[in-house]
Amino acid sequence: MAKPVRRIVTGHRADGRSVIVFDGAAPNVHVVPGTPGLAGTVIWVADKTPADIVQQEETAPGDRTLPIEPPAGGNVLRIAEFPPDSLYSRDELERFRAGIGSPEAFDTKARHFFFHKTHTLDYAIVLEGEIWALLDEGETLMRPGDVLIQRGTNHAWSNRSDRIARVAFVLIDAEHQ
Repeated sequence: MAKPVRRIVTGHRADGRSVIVFDGAAPNVHVVPGTPGLAGTVIWVADKTPADIVQQEETAPGDRTLPIEPPAGGNVLRIAEFPPDSLYSRDELERFRAGIGSPEAFDTKARHFFFHKTHTLDYAIVLEGEIWALLDEGETLMRPGDVLIQRGTNHAWSNRSDRIARVAFVLIDAEHQ
């Protein structure tokens, strides 16, 4: 079960005054069955840049399925929960990859089962726990408060601890060749 994320969204009244339009648990939560603790919560999606800050509609309703990458020209804020590597079910991982909408992003022949590459600029901020950021060449341990700027590289996340690691990701569509 994913830890609920309190999401507070601001907006404007008809007279232009600022207000809180939503304060509660983010509704777009995806838990991967068979792998205890593997979950993702989409907090917000901007379908284009510049973002529409006037819209009042929900951008990440519970029934919106999003691939691993944001919409073309847009961005997504997501919080992921990574269980210890030892808890992953290979069969469930295959179903997860197939169902996420971007199976081509994953490198199934890499040294770690979560290697993938997206055409995005990502900001990864560790919120809880520890997680290893793996690249084709090298790796680094990240702890709460650490930030990784991922620029379209082949990478993976490895939780070598015995507890959940929570990481916030901002994925921004990027130009690529």
